[in-house]
Amino acid sequence: MAIPQLPIDKILKPINRFIHHEYTSGLVLLLGVILAIFWVNSPFSESYHHFWEIEFSLSFDKYELKHPLHIWINDGLMAIFFFVIGLELKREFMAGELSSLSKAALPMVAALGGMLVPAAIYFLINRNTASAHGWGIPMATDIAFALALVSVAGKHIPASVKVFLSALAVADDLGAVLVIAFFYSSNLQIVPLSIGFGFLLLLIAGNALGVRNTAFYLIIGFAVWVGFLLSGIHATIAGVLVAFTIPARTIVQEKVYAGKLRQLSYDFEHQIPDNSTLTTPAQHRIIEEIKQLSLAAQTPLQKIEHSLHPWVAFIIMPLFALANAGIVIGSDFFSTIINPVSIGVVTGLLVGKFIGVLLFTWLMVKTRLGVLPEAATWKHIAGVAALAGIGFTMSLFVSALAFEQQAMVDEAKYGILIASVIAASVGYLILKNTTAPSASADSTVS
Repeated sequence: MAIPQLPIDKILKPINRFIHHEYTSGLVLLLGVILAIFWVNSPFSESYHHFWEIEFSLSFDKYELKHPLHIWINDGLMAIFFFVIGLELKREFMAGELSSLSKAALPMVAALGGMLVPAAIYFLINRNTASAHGWGIPMATDIAFALALVSVAGKHIPASVKVFLSALAVADDLGAVLVIAFFYSSNLQIVPLSIGFGFLLLLIAGNALGVRNTAFYLIIGFAVWVGFLLSGIHATIAGVLVAFTIPARTIVQEKVYAGKLRQLSYDFEHQIPDNSTLTTPAQHRIIEEIKQLSLAAQTPLQKIEHSLHPWVAFIIMPLFALANAGIVIGSDFFSTIINPVSIGVVTGLLVGKFIGVLLFTWLMVKTRLGVLPEAATWKHIAGVAALAGIGFTMSLFVSALAFEQQAMVDEAKYGILIASVIAASVGYLILKNTTAPSASADSTVS
């Protein structure tokens, strides 16, 4: 028997259906990009810059954090974005596509190629210049845009190709986090860093002792973030580290949960009803037991990830795009992109990503250290390699860390926008026109 729908359920149903489509997060992110570009190129362009420079402060005793709005987004809200990335990484390492060497080998090596080759290309173009420090910009892949385009490209694309792209992007995220931690953090302050690590140890101890209250991890995690923010290590790294302390195991096993749930359901069904809209005290007690049993059968990691994912996908990432994608497109646009930064980013994302992912995947298959995803062809891998050149969100983020000069940041944005549009178009067309292999087709190369 279906659960009766309330009027509010009927109103929210189309919204929920939209949110749960695979491509919607990429679509909302794209809308944020378009709005930012229209805003900064409109007669109201001054308001765009002034709005993101509005300052907000947060005080702790004698310490005060006072930053413009765009810094709070990049260092604060994006820490939540990286926190969710950390949760995804831990889940994939424990029971996903990175949980064993055989599963992780191909996408992780492909991701490595997709990071090393673009970085090398950018560095060669910008060597011996002040912009050489931006080599990390073309290393990233925007998983939201990439997966959205795979979904839109058609149902004929094997599910294994989507899994391969997801695993590649997750491994790519791990590489980006390490690059930010080791190469784009500066002015190390020992005292706040020690305090941050102290709170991190408290979270680890809480996990070891069996603390499963999500509020405990979120509140202490906030203290870790503040410590890292004041230390000079980029605060988003705190998000990843805190994520790895979240418990990822259930209290009750599946069979125990199913058995107890059947017993509680039987008990509930055989309670004498009071023939009103209220439940009896006994029924209420059983419902509470079912609730506690269900909580014990969940992992805090998956519960938090599931709760935060809509906020990250539909608020934080579009807001980040709105605050950072404001690119002035004037009559001299094509002449302004003729500079080492823009050329390095475009070449790195388009050529470097494609060659790196495809070449390293081919080497793995050629040496029999890996096999192509089931039902996938090399044309599918080529499409994935092209989509990997969509570096949007993470590339914008790294560009803000790599350069102090605003002119170089803008040049990087030009390159990121151009490369992402071309990579999206090429990858989509390749996958759209790729048919599934026949049953006798061999998905390996000789």
